[in-house]
Amino acid sequence: MVKELLRAHASVRKYKDYQLSREEVAELIETAQHAASSHFVQAYSVIWVSDEGKREELGRLSKNPTQFSTAGAALLMCADFNRLQAAGEIQEKKITIDTTENVLVGAVDVALFAQNLVIAAEDKGYGICYIGGVRNAPDEISTMFNLPEGVFPLFAITLGVPDQHNEVKPRLPVEAILHENDYDSDKYAELLKVYDETMKEYYLSRGSNQKVSTWTSQMADFLESPRRPHMKKFLASKGFNLK
Repeated sequence: MVKELLRAHASVRKYKDYQLSREEVAELIETAQHAASSHFVQAYSVIWVSDEGKREELGRLSKNPTQFSTAGAALLMCADFNRLQAAGEIQEKKITIDTTENVLVGAVDVALFAQNLVIAAEDKGYGICYIGGVRNAPDEISTMFNLPEGVFPLFAITLGVPDQHNEVKPRLPVEAILHENDYDSDKYAELLKVYDETMKEYYLSRGSNQKVSTWTSQMADFLESPRRPHMKKFLASKGFNLK
C-alpha cells in the first residue's frame, strides 16, 4: 500500500551493479510529470547523467563520489525557465523570470516532480537518495552540463538496486508538525526534548555509523552559520536577481 511505501523510505548510499535502461528512466520521468505544478508552468528539467566521466565529476563536485559511482542512474534536477522563455518567443512576448516568486515556483515544481519520481522508483524496488551537495559547486556543474540562462540545478537524485538498507529514521512527532487554527511555538520546548531522546536512542542502536547525537544539536550546528552564500550570486548569473 502507498502508506507503507512512504513510511518505509530511507536514503540509500550504495547500490548493486545494475544500470537502468533508457526505457526505465523515461518511464520514471513520465510518471513524475503528473505531479502538481504551479499554474502548469512545469518549470523543471532533468539531466540524465549516463556519461561515466561526467557522473564521476558530478560525484566529486557534490562530495558524494561513492553514490554516483555505484548508482543505477544519476539525475540532475533543475528548475527551468528557459523553456518558458521559448514559449514566450512563440507568442512574441518577453517572459519575465527575474523574480523571487519565480525562484520559489521553480523550486517547488522541481521538488514535487522529484518526489513523484522517487515514489515511482521505490514502488519498483529501487532505492534512492537526494543529493543537495550539487549546490556546493553550481557554477562548475552548470558549465559541465551546458545549463543556459533561466536554468539552475537544485539537487541530484541517485537511484538503483540497494546494496544495503538503512533503518528508517524516526520523524518528529505529529504534534510538533500539526498546528490547529493558530501556530503554537510554546509546545516545542517539551516536544523536542522527547524527540531528542528518541533520536539519541536511534543513533546508538542502528546497524551502522552509531554515534551519540540529538536532533536539536545537529540542527543547531547545521544552521549556526549561513550555508552556501554563493547561491545568491550564482542565481543572479542565471538571470534571477530575486526582485
